[in-house]
Amino acid sequence: MARFYLEKGKVAAFIAHLQSQKTVYAPHRKGRNAFAFAPVERPEDVVLDYPRTVSSIKKYFLPAREELLSFNLVENTCTQPDVAPVDAVFLGVHSYDVHALLKLDHNFVAGNPERNYLTRRQGALIVGVGFTPDRFHFSGSVGIPAGDTTGCDLFLHPCEGGYALEALTPGGDGLLAGFPLPAHAAGLPAAAPFHQHIYVPQAKLKDVLAHGYDSEVWEEEAEKCTSCGTCNLVCPTCYCFDVEDAVDITVTRGSRERHWDGCMLRSFTGVAGGEVFREEAADRQRHRVFRKFKYISDETGEPWCVGCGRCTASCTAGISIVSIVNRLVNDYDAVKA
Repeated sequence: MARFYLEKGKVAAFIAHLQSQKTVYAPHRKGRNAFAFAPVERPEDVVLDYPRTVSSIKKYFLPAREELLSFNLVENTCTQPDVAPVDAVFLGVHSYDVHALLKLDHNFVAGNPERNYLTRRQGALIVGVGFTPDRFHFSGSVGIPAGDTTGCDLFLHPCEGGYALEALTPGGDGLLAGFPLPAHAAGLPAAAPFHQHIYVPQAKLKDVLAHGYDSEVWEEEAEKCTSCGTCNLVCPTCYCFDVEDAVDITVTRGSRERHWDGCMLRSFTGVAGGEVFREEAADRQRHRVFRKFKYISDETGEPWCVGCGRCTASCTAGISIVSIVNRLVNDYDAVKA
């Protein structure tokens, strides 16, 4: 692993160097306080010092809506659209979003591998960047420090006057080829502290959530919840989807489409006949939290929440997943004391 120094004055040139090799996606300012990943046209438009993007880079590998197949009964044909690798550089990705992508990799490899997602993942290179936690971040509580380089090909550690740039993989070395940089001999700056925390490890949460299945917290939080599903849509590890067929008026041709879905929506568990298996918002809220800290975690030993804080930051009702979990912890400790 090599470490170089990239001064701020050369960041635009570095981005241009990346553009000469692949398409580059990076954070851009969208309005006063919003940021989003978008294709880079001008290096000077890239923002590397940002709190979080509205959505993660998940959207490039699992699009919000995509056609799975089309059919034509007149011609007796059925075709699947071509799916190509997203052969690009993703610049300025925070550590929690990289971990979220690795969790999606697990989800779409386990069981029946998902062809479209895995095809798009081929060739993508990740350039991570450190961040300063705000009041919503808590990734440190789920084992993801701000400077965690896991899953990255290059990583930019903010330091005095620029960045300490680490090359972590052969792919990262390739991105740097032809762009001279001095070595960075100094150590890395101390990580900024997180402002909120989940106060127990995942190993204990297994028992905490089992104990809290009938907790009053679900009903109390549900009273505020509008079941809009925003928390699902902005979550970088949510991957649930629905599949719908669209048929033209002649019933001779049509298409099958997949689109994002979310467990906080009442329709998510709706079936033919009008039955809804999680009718109450409290049941949906509990299911969401259990999906992040128990159901998959019981199998993997890891939380399936990456602590990005998007669900809380985006919630119009001010519901905090950290507050919910910490209340369950306190209730559990009070009983066990």
